[in-house]
Amino acid sequence: MSRKPMARPGGRSARVQRSVHDAVRALLAETDRDNLTVPMIAARAGVTPSTIYRRWGDLQELLSDVAVERLRPEAAPDDHGSFTEDLAAWAESFLDEMSSPPGKAYIRDALLGDPDGTNAGQCSAYAAEQINIILARATERQEPTPPLEAVMDQLVAPIMYRILFRPDGLGEAHLRTLIDRATNAGGQEG
Repeated sequence: MSRKPMARPGGRSARVQRSVHDAVRALLAETDRDNLTVPMIAARAGVTPSTIYRRWGDLQELLSDVAVERLRPEAAPDDHGSFTEDLAAWAESFLDEMSSPPGKAYIRDALLGDPDGTNAGQCSAYAAEQINIILARATERQEPTPPLEAVMDQLVAPIMYRILFRPDGLGEAHLRTLIDRATNAGGQEG
């Protein structure tokens, strides 16, 4: 059974989660992932190993939780003045981040410690939130837009599939094709 931390905003639980997450990120910057241990993380975070085991269950679930938090966007997508330009800029940034070695490691960690699919759903929700912002801006500018799910299916899903299973050929030309398909995806609203 997956044990997800139940953090109260600003409480001890949130402080523990933050210190453990910070410790994981710092240790990953210093040492190989294969050498990382719960006691090492606990010592760095100033908690006991039992605290980590109680909250996260095992190292993989902890790494998964850290990865999901790291994959959360820090800001709204930039506004470039049009739906197509906003989506293209977001897609380029998303591809760069997710296909980088740290991005791939975070994706792997998010999925490996996720027996019930919760983390995968959360990562998908992050992308959907970003795209919804882009769609809302386009609607405000009275530009026609495709439905959210069409953009997810035509752009986000193929990017993630390629990153995970077929990274060759996922360059600028292929990304431009995906963006064109997504901006013209069926049933444009608007």
